[in-house]
Parts: sequence; structure tokens; C-alpha cells
Amino acid sequence: MNTDHAFATAESENQAPQPMEASDIRRVLVLGAGTMGQQIGYVCALHGLDVCMYDVSGDALDAAAARIERRASKMGIYSHASDSAAVSAALARIQYCTDPAQASEGADLVSESVPEDPELKGRVFGQFNNLCPARTLFTTNTSSLLPSQFAAATGRPEQFCALHFHDMSLTRIVDVMPHPGTAPQTTRVVTDFARRIGQVPIVLAREHNGYVFNTMLMALLSLALKLAANGVAAIPDIDRAFMGVMHTVVGPFGIMDSIGIDTAWKITDYWARRKDDPQEAKNAAFLKDLVDRGALGTKSGQGFYTYPHPEFMGPGFIAGER
Repeated sequence: MNTDHAFATAESENQAPQPMEASDIRRVLVLGAGTMGQQIGYVCALHGLDVCMYDVSGDALDAAAARIERRASKMGIYSHASDSAAVSAALARIQYCTDPAQASEGADLVSESVPEDPELKGRVFGQFNNLCPARTLFTTNTSSLLPSQFAAATGRPEQFCALHFHDMSLTRIVDVMPHPGTAPQTTRVVTDFARRIGQVPIVLAREHNGYVFNTMLMALLSLALKLAANGVAAIPDIDRAFMGVMHTVVGPFGIMDSIGIDTAWKITDYWARRKDDPQEAKNAAFLKDLVDRGALGTKSGQGFYTYPHPEFMGPGFIAGER
């Protein structure tokens, strides 16, 4: 008998989930096998959790498995677990699934990383609300939306909040953002869970588009796009100006390559339409041209720069040497 399934069924029938602690979370379901879903899944597995990566596309899961394996040593080094045994053990804890019912079995926490569309996110959460145990906590990794935009659609708004990760090969900072209907217990457990998997949680007192860091970052990227879309300066010079003054190793366009130009376009386009902003629409069109050409950034090998050896990493870039 599948005891996890039996427990989940009984729990659903009773509709009275027992309060969980972070230590009770043993199985994580990651919805969406893109770049961030891959990182979240691997780091959870590296910290001893069983992980199910779910995607509607088998091809996407195959690509995710290959990319996680390639990135494992890098992520392992950052997470202080670079020995091959720890990496192999982590990879063995990850399963890949296109069957929603199978993916949901025994899930203690859901981490969602599907495209930035509130209606789509709501539909996905609604589907998994009917499949996951009643105890399961739901979290969204949305970059720019508010949890309250689709909290009701999750079917369990009190057990739902944002747990937003940045590039986990570069930083351990994560955002925990409740919506007005999030139970305090949920915020506390999700915050403790973030610490459990080696992250540094920044807990927001109230909802705010873009969290803390992304609020600042989105302003920077929008202004950089405005300069390029309006023909004020060339992309390398815009990055060079920022890097040269701020002494950073990457500029705004290099950052967009890392984020994924398709993701940057979806966010920019969404807010351009939401705010009916002509300049943001122009910025979105500027990005869409690259998306249509398949130039998606580091993941495609070509974006604003060519990878794996982009121009901005060259020793003479800041000095303007060609």
C-alpha cells in the first residue's frame, strides 16, 4: 500500500491539515522545468529533499535533466557540496514527471516557476490544488506579479505565498512575500524552509511588485532598454558606463542575457500593457526582436552578447578596447 497516498487521501477527506514545520517538508514539487525551476529543484535535492520536477513537456524535462547534470558541479561548489558523492546523491533524489497526479503524490511544498501570466499561474495552481495533499504549502517564484493576483485561484490562499529565488549560482538571497490572506504560520514555515535549504530570506512586510532587489533591478533594466530602444547609445557602451562607474562585473544587458531575454520580454510586455506605457511597449518590442530570432541569452548561446565568452568579460572591455 502507498502510505503517502493513503495519508494524502485521508487528509483531503478530512480537510483539516495538521500544521507543518519546515522540518516536516520532505518532498518538494517544482512546477516548471525552466532555468529557475532547475536551480530550485537541484538545491532542494542537495539539501536532502526528494524533488519532483513537473512539466507538461517531456522534451523540456529531458533538457532540464541534462542541464541540471551539467550545472551540478558549479551549483555544488557554491553550496559547499562539491564532492562527487554529494552531487550524485542529489541528482538521484530528483525525478521528472509529466503526470500531474503522480507528481502531486506526497508533496509537502510546491514551488511554481511557470511563465509570468497570472491567469496561467492560477490555472496551474487550481489544477494541483485538487491533486496535492491538504497540508501542502504552495509558493510562487514569480518575478514581477503579486501573489494576491492569483491567490484565490490556488484554492488554498492561506497556505500560499511567494518564495522568490534569484540566480542561485550567484547568491543565496531569497524573498518571502505573503499576500493579505497568507496565514502567519505559512510565512514562518516558508521562511524557515528557505533557511533549511541554505538560503538567506528577506521577508517583506507587505506585497510589493518586484520584491526588494528586483524593484531596483527592474528600474535599471527599464532605463537601459530605454536608452537602447531610443538609439541614445550602443548596448556595449551602456553596459560599459554602468560597469565602469559601479565597478561591477556585468552590466544591465549582460544581466538580461543571464535572466533570459524571453523572460525579460514577457515581464516588460506585461507591464507595458498593464500600464499602457508607450516607452515600455517600445522596450518590449526591442526585446521581442531578439526573441523572434531565438537570441534568448546565455541559454541559447546568443543574446545581446555571444556565449560562453561574451565581450564584456574581456580584459579590455571597460577601457573600450576592441
